[in-house]
Amino acid sequence: MDDTSKCPFSGGRPARVNRDWWPTQLSIEMLHKNSNLSDPMGKDFDYAKEFKTLDLNAVVKDLTALMTESQEWWPADFGHYGGLMIRMAWHSAGTYRITDGRGGAGAGQQRFAPLNSWPDNANLDKARRLLWPIKQKYGRKISWADLMVLAGNVALESMGFKTFGFAGGRADVWEPEELYWGPEGTWLGDERYSGERQLSEPLGAVQMGLIYVNPEGPNGKPDPVAAARDIRETFARMAMNDEETVALIAGGHTFGKTHGAGDPSLVGPEPEAGALEDQGLGWKSKHASGLAGDSITSGLEVTWTTTPTKWSNNFFENLFKYE
Repeated sequence: MDDTSKCPFSGGRPARVNRDWWPTQLSIEMLHKNSNLSDPMGKDFDYAKEFKTLDLNAVVKDLTALMTESQEWWPADFGHYGGLMIRMAWHSAGTYRITDGRGGAGAGQQRFAPLNSWPDNANLDKARRLLWPIKQKYGRKISWADLMVLAGNVALESMGFKTFGFAGGRADVWEPEELYWGPEGTWLGDERYSGERQLSEPLGAVQMGLIYVNPEGPNGKPDPVAAARDIRETFARMAMNDEETVALIAGGHTFGKTHGAGDPSLVGPEPEAGALEDQGLGWKSKHASGLAGDSITSGLEVTWTTTPTKWSNNFFENLFKYE
């Protein structure tokens, strides 16, 4: 086997590359070989220097306004995009794994395959599209990687949560990274386990195409004890201890909602597998309007708290009062 088809961070196992998932995908790698033209910023671009010229307060102001400017083409839940932006930022960061230091929010990889087509990232293309006017306005002074994380921060702050602040400096990449995400050839496959549910390294997520664990339980089975084991292991591989894991899960689910308005089979193929005329438009749904209350992102239709656009402890109140 050609060494180029192996991932240097996966113990010599064959890496599943984007062309394995989408064999008919147009390959343009040859156009980029040995050429600085593949980077639209040019070889002399210094993002750290450019970021220092950014009026960060102005960006925050624009992002704050965006949160409550509901768009007809993708209406905001409860009139606020906060939950969507938090999910986008977390899913950008949540691919990080300590075993080999790969993944994470540092390069804006969510824009590219395969992450842009993972089942767990369904409809996050809409969040990035909402950010597009702001990215156009500030141009190369702020990267997509920074903008996605900042949008999550501003979303939290606009709903009453006090963050530790924001640190910029994440330079974008401009093509997909061929990274080992697992041996499976189907979405939600879980061939990454051996023995008594030993998760192989360097992987962190429990199934192909998920950021972390299956929200419906291991392999979709609602077993709280088994779920707790998966949660602890997966989040530990993201460098989080139990306290941090509880804070992330409870804090994140305080806001927004999930979307399971209809039969998931009514949702079309993932973006990379979409028809030519659908490229750039994300997932398409045949369920009613496919928007707002008709949208399908997961198999669940849940609002976790009574305050989905406001910071509160209602998630814990519901958890312990009605367990």
